[in-house]
Amino acid sequence: MHVDSWALKAKKLGLRSRAVFKLEEILKKTNALQGSEIILDIGSAPGGWSELVKNLSSSSKVFAIDLLDMAPIEGVNFFKDDVSNIDNIKEISCLKSQFDLVISDLAPNLTGISTIDEENIFELNILTLLTARKYLKPDSGHFIIKTFQNGMLKKLKTEMEKRFKIVQTYKPAASKSKSSEIYLYGESPL
Repeated sequence: MHVDSWALKAKKLGLRSRAVFKLEEILKKTNALQGSEIILDIGSAPGGWSELVKNLSSSSKVFAIDLLDMAPIEGVNFFKDDVSNIDNIKEISCLKSQFDLVISDLAPNLTGISTIDEENIFELNILTLLTARKYLKPDSGHFIIKTFQNGMLKKLKTEMEKRFKIVQTYKPAASKSKSSEIYLYGESPL
């Protein structure tokens, strides 16, 4: 499939972004959505991932958080806030250690200066990882995070391996071949 055809396919299907195809592929390969009743979407805007998990698992409870606005999605509880403030959101914090799945398509604004960008990406990834670990069910939760192939990827993967029994790397077909984005999957928090 031609790279731009993913965006066209998303538009044709009335989806919020082409990123849904990336998550869908990972979910199929990992079965992470199977049996997931409570899901947290970190960095949710424009809402494609929340919409997808709600469509695939209509009975699940989905909580989404982002600094950016997100148009409402039926059955998704959206909070416009920074992920670093998640513990202050009563509706989410009361569910600590109860989430089956945490997904994150979060990325910082890039400066174009690779050393600064890599550090910012790593810091945001670590914050997301620590948040996921705190909110996931011990032993049985699943975590999917977008990151980038750069000098900090190995360090991030090592941090994930300290916190999950299984850690895998995915480069979905819908990712642009020139893109350095890559997805890490963690299963069964330690």
